[in-house]
Amino acid sequence: MKRITTRVLLFSALVLGLSALSSSQTPKKLKVFISVDMEGIGGLVTGEETSEKGPDYQLFRQLMTEEANAAVEGALDAGATEIVVRDAHGSARNILPQLLNPEAKLIRDWSGGPLDMMEGIDKTFDAAMMIGYHARAGTPDGILKHTISGTIFDLKLNGKVVSEAGLNAAIAGYFGVPVVLVSGDLAAAGQAKELLGEVSTVAVKEGIGKAGRMLHPEKSRKLIRTAAADALKNLGRYKPYVLTVPITIEITYTREDLAIKPALYPGAKRTGERSVAFTHADLLEVLKFYLVAAE
Repeated sequence: MKRITTRVLLFSALVLGLSALSSSQTPKKLKVFISVDMEGIGGLVTGEETSEKGPDYQLFRQLMTEEANAAVEGALDAGATEIVVRDAHGSARNILPQLLNPEAKLIRDWSGGPLDMMEGIDKTFDAAMMIGYHARAGTPDGILKHTISGTIFDLKLNGKVVSEAGLNAAIAGYFGVPVVLVSGDLAAAGQAKELLGEVSTVAVKEGIGKAGRMLHPEKSRKLIRTAAADALKNLGRYKPYVLTVPITIEITYTREDLAIKPALYPGAKRTGERSVAFTHADLLEVLKFYLVAAE
């Protein structure tokens, strides 16, 4: 009886040991979302370089794709098992699919849904990154600074002026996903730090009035890849940017007439000559108003 009991205990210990070994060898899933804008891409300094009609557009969409790849490669270096890249500029058809790292899935074009530049993100992601982002409208020495469009003077969430990166960080936070990396010009990096606190940033260029001082594209890519890998290897440092509810969005336009139609949205109200606000407990409802108001 004693010999049988000993054998049972030894067998149980062996099973537990093999189970623990198998568990330790099973790679942890790491799912990463990467939103890519264009104005903050290294080397780029004028609006025509971001436009399909611009003579240098093909060059800069290639550089955009390469910076996206740098973030993808950094994520892979950190052990990412699934990566989604969202083309988030203009037509949303800028990134060259054939040049994108094949380990990434690409979301192109606009669906018309409320997630907009963050289309595709959900609670299954572990981290979000923003590549090629720019500063908000009115920022001194911000390269191609604007907020959504040329008709919006500023955008506030719960009374705080935010950039597109700030709005998109709130969308990621709605799903419990932290933003771990923001790249773009120096002004955009500074605004991301100011809003999010703990976030890695890469400044690939610095504004000098309308001009810009640029890093070489190869150096920019190396910095982005390294920062992406380091951020994901230290994921516990970053927290989702979650707005307190109810959530109020307020948009101030460049002209008074632009505020008239958004003020007709159910629940919206004029807050000034050029401003309209909307409040709701659910961020997705706030984003539906935003889609209408930002047109």
